[in-house]
Amino acid sequence: MHNQAMSGGDEWTILKLLKWTTSYFKSHNIESPRAGAEILLAHTLKIKRIDLYLRYDQPLNSNELEKFKALIKRRVRREPVAYITGSKEFWALNLTVTKDVLIPRPETECLVEAALSLLSGTSDLNSDTQPMCILDLGTGSGAIIIALASEQPGLLFFASDCCLKTIKVAKENAKRNELDDRILFFTGDWLKPLNDKKASFNMILSNPPYIQTGVINSLEPEIYEYEPKIALDGDEDGLCSLRHIICFAHIYLKKRGSLLLEIGHDQKDDVKKIIDKYGKYDNVVFSKDYSGYYRVVQMMKK
Repeated sequence: MHNQAMSGGDEWTILKLLKWTTSYFKSHNIESPRAGAEILLAHTLKIKRIDLYLRYDQPLNSNELEKFKALIKRRVRREPVAYITGSKEFWALNLTVTKDVLIPRPETECLVEAALSLLSGTSDLNSDTQPMCILDLGTGSGAIIIALASEQPGLLFFASDCCLKTIKVAKENAKRNELDDRILFFTGDWLKPLNDKKASFNMILSNPPYIQTGVINSLEPEIYEYEPKIALDGDEDGLCSLRHIICFAHIYLKKRGSLLLEIGHDQKDDVKKIIDKYGKYDNVVFSKDYSGYYRVVQMMKK
């Protein structure tokens, strides 16, 4: 069917378009072809995906068809669906994404889960009567801190990123999910904005860049051609940002405060060596993602 040209002269119903587009995406080795077709068509028609099947026999008009064809061309050029639609779901939240931010991944929800698990047992984290303070470093789209704020009313949330454009996206997402009054955003390079301030947090967490520089161009085109390199590149060994955060985060943690980091699927041993080298943490725990890879490390300030 993918050899059949899509012309305005034919009556293209929703179901016919889904079948054609799925086949066309398959012929171009596009990942998740059916889901991609559904998301792009629902976006074109400004309806929910489920409505595609409730209105399966509805034909598209010429304007809708042209818009959908334009989106198909972009996807075949390997532009990620999230950048085409400008949105991505994370933790059941609808987030705006632009090419200034990394697209939130399902495995990053494991970092949110680990943080919430720690926050549910607050005796070690909160040794005083002040509201607990949580800091997200390199917040990107704001996915992590917004997810936490949505689950934990009453805590104080902070998030930083080195790029002003990125912070604007994160702020927009907080407002979009009616959490903008719960999170304070600021710009700066990791912990540097805190150097001259008496900042103290119960928890610091981050999904920093952790891909080796030499590996990035071998990744899927959706990643290396479209996503911001600054959010991917962990330097030659992939550990630069992780090493920096582990080295300095303890300075800004309260007594028995926790540091949580997302790491690469094969970095467990190297990260453990870094933690042991600096000797500032104990209660080190690595946890796996949904694919069975070690993806999150949590540690407690000594």
